[in-house]
Amino acid sequence: MVLDLGHQPLANNLLRPEDLDKPEPRCPLRVFICQDCWLLQITDLVAPVQLFGDYLYFSSYSETMLRHARAAADLHRSAGGLGVASFVVEVASNDGYLLKNFRAAGVPCLGIEPAANIARVARQQGVETWTEFFGEALARRIVAERGSADLVLGNNVFAHAPSINDFVAGLAVLVKPAGRVVLEFPYGGDLVENTEFDTIYHEHVFYFTLTPLLPLFRRHGLEVFNVERLPIHGGSLRLFAGLVGAHPVEASVAGLLAEEQERGLDGLEAYQQFAWRVSTLRETLVATLNSLRTAGRRVAAYGASAKGSTLLNYCGLGREVVEFVVDRSPYKQGRLTPGQHLPIVATEELQARQPDYTLLLTWNFAEEILAQQAEYRAAGGRFILPIPEVRVM
Repeated sequence: MVLDLGHQPLANNLLRPEDLDKPEPRCPLRVFICQDCWLLQITDLVAPVQLFGDYLYFSSYSETMLRHARAAADLHRSAGGLGVASFVVEVASNDGYLLKNFRAAGVPCLGIEPAANIARVARQQGVETWTEFFGEALARRIVAERGSADLVLGNNVFAHAPSINDFVAGLAVLVKPAGRVVLEFPYGGDLVENTEFDTIYHEHVFYFTLTPLLPLFRRHGLEVFNVERLPIHGGSLRLFAGLVGAHPVEASVAGLLAEEQERGLDGLEAYQQFAWRVSTLRETLVATLNSLRTAGRRVAAYGASAKGSTLLNYCGLGREVVEFVVDRSPYKQGRLTPGQHLPIVATEELQARQPDYTLLLTWNFAEEILAQQAEYRAAGGRFILPIPEVRVM
């Protein structure tokens, strides 16, 4: 075992006030490393239908995500020569924030989104969306009804799929002989190096480096032919794959594989050091916040995110330390955070209540949020960034 984050509530199970009298599901959150293939993963799994049946994360409430989606859509359309005769499928398409860019350009597309409430919003935006979980059986159904895909996209979903072999087999079935599969996911190398333990929650079964993925894709007749490092979400990997031999393999693949070996990501010490840094960070953050409260300072938090849930519960930060959490999404406002039950209110409450300090739980969008909260900061409010080390801004 690499890391034990304790018994945690489901990170996106935001409660209504009337839910407080009901039992709140909790499950061990432990991370293990396979010493045969060096795949980092949790082993205490929660059924996907329990995690994603009714989901409250909408990608469209982040300007950073919308800009990233527009740029990615332009890149993929250009690189693949996609047009009106093409077909794009996105797995876990959320509220259509990415596919709407293809639709606007006249490229036929289909979204696969298991959360019915979010799929409904995507359809309202004109994005055709099936409410399904993706795997080989669904891929065969799509091919039978709509044909194979020139481009298969999966942004921040690959790590969520517990049946990873079924997922990759589905990609191989769905993609055209000369088509491309493009997946984006938080990069395990950055998670370990930057102490991003809050990226770990029950929805994220896997924390991928490139090392274990090459044999996984090969097993299903796919070949990784390019990789790109992206800054989004604290460090992500964009992986390009196709049927074996369909695309020339670029130097980036061997380059990243060699880098992972140099960083020791195929050995235990890097993960042991990661666990030590996580424990040290918790001690520092708790001491910092307790010192502020003892000095009479008021503390709030920004972002009712899944990563915020992991951090708050692992560090034991409840109402005696944090007064409230603000979030831009109206779907989250009026609810309570999992486990610690902090009230979630609109972002305007930062200025209205003017706490002295705000713990930035969505630190991966720090640049966007700090700019949005210029007035709060001008009035004396300060942000605390917890990752990769505790900093006051």
